[in-house]
Amino acid sequence: MLKRILLLVTAMCMLSVVCAGAAETKDIRFKLKNSEPVVFSHEIHLKKYNNNCRMCHDAIFSLKNKKRYTMAEMERTKSCGACHTGIKAFSVSSEKECSRCHSGKPKEISYAVKGLGTAVFSHSVHIAKTGGACKGCHNGKVITGKEKSVTMAEMEKGRTCGACHNGKRAFTVTANCDRCHRGLKPKDISFNLKGVTPVTFSHAFHTQAYGCKDCHTKTFPYKTVVGKATMDDMFKGKSCGLCHNGKDAFASSGDCDKCHKGMKPGKISFKTSAGEATFSHDFHTQSYKCADCHTKIFPFKAGALKATMSEMESGKSCGACHNKGKDAFSVQDDCGKCHKM
Repeated sequence: MLKRILLLVTAMCMLSVVCAGAAETKDIRFKLKNSEPVVFSHEIHLKKYNNNCRMCHDAIFSLKNKKRYTMAEMERTKSCGACHTGIKAFSVSSEKECSRCHSGKPKEISYAVKGLGTAVFSHSVHIAKTGGACKGCHNGKVITGKEKSVTMAEMEKGRTCGACHNGKRAFTVTANCDRCHRGLKPKDISFNLKGVTPVTFSHAFHTQAYGCKDCHTKTFPYKTVVGKATMDDMFKGKSCGLCHNGKDAFASSGDCDKCHKGMKPGKISFKTSAGEATFSHDFHTQSYKCADCHTKIFPFKAGALKATMSEMESGKSCGACHNKGKDAFSVQDDCGKCHKM
């Protein structure tokens, strides 16, 4: 009876070892985000090393700390790279051997970009173009596996997609927006400005006559509102003023209501020792256009140009028009017309 019990216990122990061994020697599937899983076969490796589990456990792979390694780390002999060096087994660094672990077709990668829809990277198109040269991108420099998203400006400097899409090896990332961002319809951009009505820039209107490259990125970076330009800056040919110069398009100086719809400039008050002086835009725009004063006489920013009465009498500031009765009453005439004394 005792012998039967011992035999039964021994058999159960052996069965549990077999079951445990069977459980641990199954194929292991490493799921990858953008391609088919990589399958590690215990059966193949145990057969090659005469069932010697210690070849890998725990010298190379810890059963407790199940860390995942990048290809760059494997090339530095970590993980699978400890044996797959090209000496004991085929090298993980060899481009022609990629398909021995990475079987199946790589998936397309979609990048959801805020405000610009989705850009799709096609592995199949690029593999066909490069003849299967995976390491052209997966080389630890262009695509590292842990690289964060980069901006279009960084791509223009040769990072990620810009390493090839530079206008020499492939179409440039600069301004060829719709080649990656399919169905791209850039939105209108609104600029909320203090003291004047908002300005809306219409991409739809401008792209009827111009291409993206005409503005991006020489004049404007891709990111909305990176440093605002003043009207004075535009008058000098910066920002919108590069085209809105009176030759290529209406000048940025003058026709304010073309951009600032429904604009009604307010009154400007100047505190002086002779009492407050008030300038009425409403009154003056009945006879004059914005361009008559801005920016030849006055900059657009209120209070940026201060002139003394003596300077006005010499034809500066208000004295450019209030010039002894030629265009308007003289600044020397009746002080009470401007100053609330």
